[in-house]
Amino acid sequence: MTANTIKGLAILGSTGSIGKNTLEVIRKNPGRFRVMALAAGNNIAEVAAQIEEFRPEFVSVATEAGAVELKKALRVACEIGYGIDGSRIAATHVGVQMVVSAISGAAGLLPTMAAIKAGKDIALANKETLVMAGPLVMDEVDRCRVRLLPVDSEHSAVFQSLAGHRREDLLKVILTASGGPFLNMPSDEMSGVTPAAALRHPRWNMGRKISIDSATLMNKGLEVIEARWLFGLSPGEISVCIHPQSIVHSMVEYADGSIMAQLSEPDMKGPISYALAYPERMGCGIRPLGFAGLKLDFSEPDPQRFPCLGLAYRALEAGGSAPAVLNAADEAAVEAFLNGRIIFTGIYEVIARVLDRHKAQKVVSIDDVLEADAWARQEAAQVIRGLTS
Repeated sequence: MTANTIKGLAILGSTGSIGKNTLEVIRKNPGRFRVMALAAGNNIAEVAAQIEEFRPEFVSVATEAGAVELKKALRVACEIGYGIDGSRIAATHVGVQMVVSAISGAAGLLPTMAAIKAGKDIALANKETLVMAGPLVMDEVDRCRVRLLPVDSEHSAVFQSLAGHRREDLLKVILTASGGPFLNMPSDEMSGVTPAAALRHPRWNMGRKISIDSATLMNKGLEVIEARWLFGLSPGEISVCIHPQSIVHSMVEYADGSIMAQLSEPDMKGPISYALAYPERMGCGIRPLGFAGLKLDFSEPDPQRFPCLGLAYRALEAGGSAPAVLNAADEAAVEAFLNGRIIFTGIYEVIARVLDRHKAQKVVSIDDVLEADAWARQEAAQVIRGLTS
């Protein structure tokens, strides 16, 4: 992207954490980007303010009622849509060169695939897209000759650490994890964790679902699956280490014993700006990392405290429909925990039982993925009812 080129963007999930950080990066780089389309959820007041500021041509919200409310609130002209069809329209809007895929959960899969098929480059923050349908997505990326650039801080770090090195020299990718709020809590006390405590992440300000996944380390498990497809790795080439300071965002180890790492303050504006401007780098408001007195700790994840990580590796090894089932069961279990229906350790139990009931099937289409997703949600609902009865 040259200095005189304005890149058209669609931001899916514009009122979430990634979406708001993306808009902040755009504010700090005037004249480089044009927000053409937005897709948001139910925060009508916030998306109305975004429309007033950035003047997109099309905006989608979650529901028809929300779309009616938004139209009444607007003082500027903007086409309004809603639901999954609205998200697809936003993702494929004319004039968009890059789509920031930041819708939370499985809902991000279909609009992201639509964007790829429409020839849009993808800045991917929705890890579920690759967890659920990794081989299908990457085949479509290759077929449509689009760029898929990672926005997750860990995968952005791997992407940067791979630059300039031969793939055949790679030994393994090391994804770092903060360990969340319960890194040092004895495993026999985890059952008493409350939603409020689980949502208080010590390093990152994130949405509710990803905050709970970080507390269980399932988020890291999903990132392992995502890394497998992003970088063409085998499960044995991906490891996880605990790094509470969240300064080293991930590492790549090479055959000669060298390890390349990407370090910065824990701020999502860094990987967002890198994806938006790639291969350039641009300012995004992150303060330089000071090295005086810098403390970096690393340790292995405790499988007793964080059993969900093992479930993710299990699903990855099984392949086929298993990762989609894992993701759907996790979404259902996290929602049940946040609603007070199951205890914190019940999240693992729900996912494990659903995986136990599933026989992995070959996935050849998005319909296969959606069928596995629906099956897993039904099974998870049964398990949850059994745990609460």
